[in-house]
Amino acid sequence: MRKRLVILAPLAILGIAVFILIGGEVVRLLWNWIAPAVFGLREITFWQAIGLLALCRILFGGLGGRMSTRSQARQRIRERIAERCEQMSPEERERLRQGLYGRWGGGAPPESKPTPEGSGGRG
Repeated sequence: MRKRLVILAPLAILGIAVFILIGGEVVRLLWNWIAPAVFGLREITFWQAIGLLALCRILFGGLGGRMSTRSQARQRIRERIAERCEQMSPEERERLRQGLYGRWGGGAPPESKPTPEGSGGRG
């Protein structure tokens, strides 16, 4: 296991370095090809392109981790909705379902089978 790690670590570092070099060069070439002609901006150097690449990664890609902020927000919303639905009576859940289906479903909701109490399933 250690032998594999000793071999993979330098390869991973080399791969990251190659990716940064290629990414920086691509950003520089694209910027220098498009931005001066379209927006009247000046050309940039390779190191400025690396900085621009890092800035875009921070602003639009996050800093890594398991989930993006947007995914975390969606997950929290789903959890809150599930908690609220669990606290509702079956009649309240059905009324909510019919209201939502009428608003976004385009008409009357299909006939639903009653769910057992506390199952939390959809009707």
